[in-house]
Formats: sequence, C-alpha cells, structure tokens
Amino acid sequence: SVDDGLTLSDCFVTAIGRCAPPANKPTADELSRCRPWLEAELDLLERAKVVVPLGGLAFNQVLRIYSDRGAKVPKPRPGFGHGTELDLGPVGPAIIASYHPSQQNTFTGRLTQQMFDGVFARAKEVLES
Repeated sequence: SVDDGLTLSDCFVTAIGRCAPPANKPTADELSRCRPWLEAELDLLERAKVVVPLGGLAFNQVLRIYSDRGAKVPKPRPGFGHGTELDLGPVGPAIIASYHPSQQNTFTGRLTQQMFDGVFARAKEVLES
C-alpha cells in the first residue's frame, strides 16, 4: 500500500491488461487489445536489464513481444514456472518469472514471501552482474 513504508527504486510496475476482466482472467481478445500499450511501455524502458512477469499470462505475453522483436527465445518456448529464467540476448532483457501474487496463490502457499523475495533477489543479482 502507499503507507507501507516501502519505496521502489529503478523499477517500473505495469500490467498486461488495462481492465478488470470477468472471472479475474483476461480473455485473449482483451490481451490483444491491450498489447499496444504494453509494447509502448516496454519501448520507454529501452535500458531495462530485467523483466519480472508476474504470472503465466504475463510471462507468455512478454515472451511473445520480445520474440516478435527478434529476441532469441529458445525453441521450443520454455513453459512458465516460478523462477524460470531466460536470457533474450541483445534484443531483450533477462526474464525471471514469478507466480502472480494473487490471494489465490498466496493464501494457498503456492507463492510464499520467501519465493517472491527470491525472484527479486535473483533479479538484483542479474542487474549487478
């Protein structure tokens, strides 16, 4: 929250969708319609060294965008998993995937605070290497 005392530095947070979808999951059509906005934001982050997509939908959308831009996405494309890490070469940043921090994932223990912190600790390592 705004009052939690935490600050972000050298970080940008966005969403792959721009609306509150029914059933809490955007449709393929909604993702397609929102993609230009995500692409424009990624264009503004031309010096980004790491992207941490939160959830499988974000992971796949980010990989599609960078693949379409000529990044070296392995074939077959790797499946989503917490901690999945990819180096996209000179065309794109490193990708480090995380489960989405939704209540469905956090209340069930699928994503723990330690796991979430671990992804961002790894992102920091990549940035500092």
